[in-house]
Amino acid sequence: MKTVLSGLLPEEIVEELSLKQSFRGKQIFSWIGKGATSFSEMTNLSKQLQNELEEKAQLHSSQVTQVLKDPDGTIKLQITLHDGLAIETVLLTDAKDRKTACVSCQAGCAMRCAFCQTGQLGLGRNLTAGEIVEEFLFLEKEAGKLDNIVFMGMGEPMQNLSSIRKAVEILAHKEGRALATRRITLSTSGVIKGIYDLADNGPKIRLAVSLTTADPELRAELMPVTKTNPLSELRKAIAYYIEKTGKRVTLEAALLAGKNTGDDSIERMIEFAKGLDVYINLIPWNPVGSLPFSRPSSKECNYVIKALEKANINANLRTPRGKKIGGACGQLGKVSIVKKE
Repeated sequence: MKTVLSGLLPEEIVEELSLKQSFRGKQIFSWIGKGATSFSEMTNLSKQLQNELEEKAQLHSSQVTQVLKDPDGTIKLQITLHDGLAIETVLLTDAKDRKTACVSCQAGCAMRCAFCQTGQLGLGRNLTAGEIVEEFLFLEKEAGKLDNIVFMGMGEPMQNLSSIRKAVEILAHKEGRALATRRITLSTSGVIKGIYDLADNGPKIRLAVSLTTADPELRAELMPVTKTNPLSELRKAIAYYIEKTGKRVTLEAALLAGKNTGDDSIERMIEFAKGLDVYINLIPWNPVGSLPFSRPSSKECNYVIKALEKANINANLRTPRGKKIGGACGQLGKVSIVKKE
């Protein structure tokens, strides 16, 4: 079985391939970060070494099996993993033409948020660090150099923190892709233990928390994670992260028509955010055919944003992107996570 190199650091490449010259590990690692798809592209390696590497190693373990492009610039890749599981990863482009990779960390998801397509799949398995890195590299090959990466695709990042840590180390490594950690964000549904772990043990990246509502009963209904991660304790964890890292935290709220857009919901959101260095991202719900929710009207959305602004809460109403290709927030997972026979 060939050694997969995408999830290895330079010194690990040297060890795994028993290379006699340690600098070769840095060279190979650098080429992978540049997006090389074959050893023959590594022009500072001898032909003999290229051939030897071809026999015992491979750069990637997964492959892109579908590319979808939205007129708004969004790109969605369906990627098939080595065991036949499928995941999706998305490239988002904002009004300033900044490109962000929205990558998955799991095949499927166990969190079962009621308004999310991915939550309906259940969990296949955690992705390896290499598989996560490959998502980013595949998107760069499709769209050119990316500016940011967000762990906000399929899965709950806090349930696969070890692989994310390794992927961040690889992508941020100075000999490779050298992506600045300030350009990396992890989004969680509110796993408190993971927030403390990230604050204490790093990496020092940005944190986003999918809040959706600060009403305990409604949040428990919409997001089962609330039952073991109550809002009061979640708020303490967010405050701890802000104090420990000095970084502002983003609170994300999927707006559901008639569910969390009324005065009571807004007041609870304001109360939750008061005193915290947070920024609220309001995301009008992106339709998923099988789910019993409705997208709020522009009037509802504007009512919420104005109420937050009036309370001096930093907030933004996000412009939906990628809806035509099922690439918008909450729509990922129109894939089978069942292994091929």
